[in-house]
Amino acid sequence: MISAEGPPLARATALVDVLEALPRELRARKHEVGIAMPYYREIGENADVQTKETGVTVDVQVGAKNYVAEFLEGRTAGGVQTFFIRCDEFFDRAGIYGEHGVPYDDNAARFIFFGKAALELARRMTPTPQILHVHDWASALVPALVQNQQLPFATVLTIHHLAEQGSFWGLDFGLTNLPERYFKPGGVEFFGRLNLLKGGIVFADKITTVSERYRRELLSPGDGLSLDIVLREHAQRLVAILNGADYERWNPETDQLLPRQFGPGNLEGKTVCRDLLLDALALAPAPAGPVFGMVTRLVPEKGFDLLMPLLDRLLSDDVRLIILGEGDPGYETALAIAARKYPGKFAYRRTYDEQLAHLIEAGADVTLIPSQIEPSGLSAMYSLKYGALPVARATGGIQEIIEDYDPTIDAGFGFLCYEKTPDAFWDSMKRARDVFHDKATWTTLMERAMSRDFSWSEAAQNYENVYAGVVPEAVQLSA
Repeated sequence: MISAEGPPLARATALVDVLEALPRELRARKHEVGIAMPYYREIGENADVQTKETGVTVDVQVGAKNYVAEFLEGRTAGGVQTFFIRCDEFFDRAGIYGEHGVPYDDNAARFIFFGKAALELARRMTPTPQILHVHDWASALVPALVQNQQLPFATVLTIHHLAEQGSFWGLDFGLTNLPERYFKPGGVEFFGRLNLLKGGIVFADKITTVSERYRRELLSPGDGLSLDIVLREHAQRLVAILNGADYERWNPETDQLLPRQFGPGNLEGKTVCRDLLLDALALAPAPAGPVFGMVTRLVPEKGFDLLMPLLDRLLSDDVRLIILGEGDPGYETALAIAARKYPGKFAYRRTYDEQLAHLIEAGADVTLIPSQIEPSGLSAMYSLKYGALPVARATGGIQEIIEDYDPTIDAGFGFLCYEKTPDAFWDSMKRARDVFHDKATWTTLMERAMSRDFSWSEAAQNYENVYAGVVPEAVQLSA
């Protein structure tokens, strides 16, 4: 698996969670699995990350220049072999893709280098990998490189997030060192620009995405963000596999980061976590209304254009709001100002903290998910398990995860919003707030939500089916 993100990065992203859980699940099913990712400064500064030198270096040509890739080896917490690709010129930086919401100017060179270096690693591995599974745009050049060099690897591309496509100006195509015939409409060219994700779509043997609803959105004008044309052309190779939830990390019954564990039928621990969360963030205790929580990225697709106009309206009531996340500097500033305006009701923390993220899930009564785009809805899976009932816009995988509460038939366990307007989202928040005051009903909904199971076993089986389709003997050999 080749990915720009993965463990041990401390990031609240679905990609890190998937690269933690899916390889571990496949390894448990007797597959040999490895991960290749860049060796970022954050990894080098993390004393808990153990790596060893392999002694292997390769020269990687990027355009007219050569760079040295050094391979280091480590393991994830789940025991999966991980290879880190070190090149300080590209990866010894404070951020992954950029800083303060601004991408690095040389991202094309950085991730073209990464894809080429990962391919050189695969060529040198023993036993030789049968499948290269690449994730999102940052590694999506690999299938094109495999085809051009006629290498004996099957390739699978997973699209976690279509909005980021690796689109760069056309002159950056020279950095790939591919023949000119690849810079055509049937290759990596897209309206005169180099589009790395498009190249992966065109050249991968199989394409997957992370929920059936998101697959349909990708194929539709508008939601397909221009690449719907390309995806429809290759739709016969596009399949949907709903992500699983990593219950080894996110399970309130076993979560060692919580001050008190809890679960269905034993909710005392959730009350303890709620009280300690408010105390830790210096918020006023015992609100009459719910504690709303968000652990997210601060970007438009996460729905902050819907949420920001509602802050004053929400915080005029006796509720609490906690947001953990970083991203767009404008949102960060606006949230910091709002936190100063409502010091006893609203806490905003920018820097991701694993323990705080778990405590927010455990202590919140309601999770807000106003996303414009939510491909798989992993955050909703975690919130359900922790009894933080979601108020969510119905998009992507959300509709496969959350069932809207219907009091007439006593069904459902969340509050869905079907329109892209602040008022519509406010109505869903009000529904949740009103039900919250009926403690018996709220407890029933919590128990119902916490009993939902989105473990990785079914998703891993579906990935096995994909792998068997591109290399039939791969699954047989693993048995």
